Amino acid sequence: MKLIQLDKIEETINNSKLISRDLSWLKFNDRVVDQIKKDKRNIFEKFKFLAIAASNLDEFFMIRVGSLYNYLDYDKVRIDYSGLREDSFKKKLMIESQIFHNKLQRQFVDELLTTTKDAGFQLSNVRNLLAEEQKTIEDYFYKAVYPMLTPMVFDGYHTFPILMNKLLIFGVVTIGPGEKKDNKKLSFVQIPSNIPRFFELEREDMTICVPIEEMIREHIVSLFRNVNIESINLFRITRNGDFTLEESEDMDSNFLEEVKRKLNERKTGRVVRIEIEEGYSKYMVNLLKQRWTLNDDSIFKIERKSLMDFTGLWQVIGNKRFKDKIPAIHDPIPPLSYPEAASEDIFQVLKNKDVLLHHPYNDMEPILELLDKAADDPHVMAIKMTIYRLAKNSRIVGALLKAVENGKHVSVLFEVKARFDEENNIREAKKMQKAGCFVIYGVSNFKTHTKLLLIVKKEENRVTRYVHLGSGNYNEETSRIYTDIGLLTTDETLANDVSEFFNVITGHSAPTSYKNLITSPRDMRNNLIEFINIESENASKGLPSGIFIKINSLEDSEFIHALYSASQAGVPVKLIVRGICCLRPGRKGLSENIEVISIVGDFLEHSRIYHFHNNGDPTIYVGSADAMVRSFDKRLESLFKVENQFLQKQLMNILKYNLLDNENAYVMQEDGKYLPKKPKEGEEIFNIHQRFFELEPEMIENVKLID
Repeated sequence: MKLIQLDKIEETINNSKLISRDLSWLKFNDRVVDQIKKDKRNIFEKFKFLAIAASNLDEFFMIRVGSLYNYLDYDKVRIDYSGLREDSFKKKLMIESQIFHNKLQRQFVDELLTTTKDAGFQLSNVRNLLAEEQKTIEDYFYKAVYPMLTPMVFDGYHTFPILMNKLLIFGVVTIGPGEKKDNKKLSFVQIPSNIPRFFELEREDMTICVPIEEMIREHIVSLFRNVNIESINLFRITRNGDFTLEESEDMDSNFLEEVKRKLNERKTGRVVRIEIEEGYSKYMVNLLKQRWTLNDDSIFKIERKSLMDFTGLWQVIGNKRFKDKIPAIHDPIPPLSYPEAASEDIFQVLKNKDVLLHHPYNDMEPILELLDKAADDPHVMAIKMTIYRLAKNSRIVGALLKAVENGKHVSVLFEVKARFDEENNIREAKKMQKAGCFVIYGVSNFKTHTKLLLIVKKEENRVTRYVHLGSGNYNEETSRIYTDIGLLTTDETLANDVSEFFNVITGHSAPTSYKNLITSPRDMRNNLIEFINIESENASKGLPSGIFIKINSLEDSEFIHALYSASQAGVPVKLIVRGICCLRPGRKGLSENIEVISIVGDFLEHSRIYHFHNNGDPTIYVGSADAMVRSFDKRLESLFKVENQFLQKQLMNILKYNLLDNENAYVMQEDGKYLPKKPKEGEEIFNIHQRFFELEPEMIENVKLID
């Protein structure tokens, strides 16, 4: 019967015109794991991608599976893009998640563990160490670890303890002396997150990394004296972390309040996944399944040879001994539109020209320099900006605090709903507020995701506004590894638009229109679909047409169906979508003229570019927004128009290079699978993460997207 049900599930999925967002996300993480297979990467790079994939999977369960349980637990209807109802979809999602989980395990055990010795390190349990090393481990355990461990028993006299999200936990089943074998007790020992994941022992030619759980396992009897230990079970739980319910796409407001209230009452989200070592106690697992209302498909087994929680590998990657083993990031090159970068005053430059920044190939320094100079310049009157994610020791915050000290008006919107950065943003916002900044903690139920900076400077008899608009965060650290687009300009049209948008954010203004800015949640979906429809009309008239879009995620159904209509009208549509893509390319009668690729490699593709051919007079927008329901309806986003012809060519070349890539690109198939794009016979390797560092201004002069 189960086989028949699965057949029906697959049939429903295949008949749908849209691909499930969550199933598509798993395919994206597949592409991340695929980086481990590449021969050009050493063990430390492979560990990095393994840790990234594991971290992604944690977030997937916390947010996406957590969101699904919000429907399942409260008997609410949810129909996925795949056409499946919530129960059937969960069955399919857990099958695919188990497959992916097992793939991660196999990569680590079969492909990576066997090569660590050659790289100068080794993962080891305690019993495989030398005698003096075991003594060192024992001393460390009793002095530093033992005092931090607290066994928590669950029985008729003790309530079930609160077990924390994503911590390693030992579940210990014990029987008291003289008691019957079926009179078992279950205790939990959580490993605090502030203990290093590995204890490192240095040998002359080798670093030995002993996982903290192996150290505790070896000495755990010291926590359970005078009782019989029946089993010791290492496990880890993932809880529902979908607290950003304002972005949920089809829940009514009353239901949102109900779920938020119940989540607050629980203090911790419901458990959605258990990872546990093989050979576990069935008694313990049955108790946990019953306690947390979970089925067998939510139990993810870890091989004893493997490692629980691959994110701990960051400690190995960051070991100073291996610093030279991590490939250095190429030094940034000057922006094509500002080749004399760092040799002139940035204020003077921007009064004469616009500067397009393409990170990480171009440094973030021009933005930081602009803020630093603005903080000191006596003629600068005001600075306004939005902040979504910051670097740990942010120069941005330093410059803004300095500006306040120098008597300038500084207003900053800190988005406190930036997922997983909430605490840091609140802390930095309070620091700035205390210093005298005008701070806004987000806008109503909308998440402010737009990236804008406005500097107002009095110069002789006029006021000049310096503006930065971008696709990426004001974060010096991620700007070295994320590809993003930013525009520095004094263009009056954009300056007026940005000024108006800040009035919307910080006050109670609703402008009738913007000239070169498209914003959400008001106009963005309709405006973009209008541009798509223009291409469809041109194609139907026999005029040249084309749509080229580079984004992180494509999920909005109205936008997708507009692209389907354009394809049917004969418009060539080329999409570069790094992650989630709910559109089916190449389906007969639906999307035959649509191609989709995904770029996954050394840098995280984060830029968003929307290019419409417009019969040879291109319409090009860049900004913070993906084509997602949340971007169009649940967030404050912006896309800015680029009209300067040289900058347009630069953006077109970015799109063209992405389409030429045959080393980092994956081609999406009609069924949602992805195949690596390989160089054709006689074709040279084209890797954009190298080619953009080699770019010269004259190389983009004759760029074309449509011949």
